[in-house]
Amino acid sequence: MAMPMDFDGMRTDDASERTDNVDEYRRTCIDFIEDISHDYEAWVDYYKLPEDEDKRRRAGIRATIARTNEWIAKVSQSIKAVDVVMNDGIQKMAESTAGKPFQIGVFVNQKSGYTETRPGIIDVNVKATGRDGRKTKLGFHFKDDRFRIESTCDAYIDETNLPTQESEFLDIHLTLHAENAKTRDVISFTVTICEIENDVEIDRRGVSTVVHLV
Repeated sequence: MAMPMDFDGMRTDDASERTDNVDEYRRTCIDFIEDISHDYEAWVDYYKLPEDEDKRRRAGIRATIARTNEWIAKVSQSIKAVDVVMNDGIQKMAESTAGKPFQIGVFVNQKSGYTETRPGIIDVNVKATGRDGRKTKLGFHFKDDRFRIESTCDAYIDETNLPTQESEFLDIHLTLHAENAKTRDVISFTVTICEIENDVEIDRRGVSTVVHLV
């Protein structure tokens, strides 16, 4: 069985092509987020975790439902924006389901998870600490894709001269380019961090962030 963290965060049906009514599509996607959350809760059941960890993962899933649906209802102003926020929420639920065994923080304007900033060049601060003296480093989201990114504008993370070295206390800065963004655009991206011991990858986790341009 595939781990939830391997899910690519993208809804694959063509529901967004069957309507041009944003309000109607918001309602559909809010229901979809609630429905798919049960699949992730079923994964938590399957893991048979200790009680504290079980509660932690379920709480993460439920918190994601509430925040994602709030952003779908209040922030997203187009069908594409609804898709970006919805897929971000799906990715976050997968991350909560897989658990967070070591510390990772991804910050935009000193906020994490659900953030806002102005259009332009955006600083993304990534921090991580491994367990039991292990080191951490920037990894790949999937195969040759360093980051997962989806947006309503031409946004991308600069991959030139990336800080990819291992560190006991990782504290790096990435550059998110959103110079062509407009107010009310949204960007979702996932940064993946690997936990390393003796040059061997022990674990890896992704952290997804959604940005509202204001």
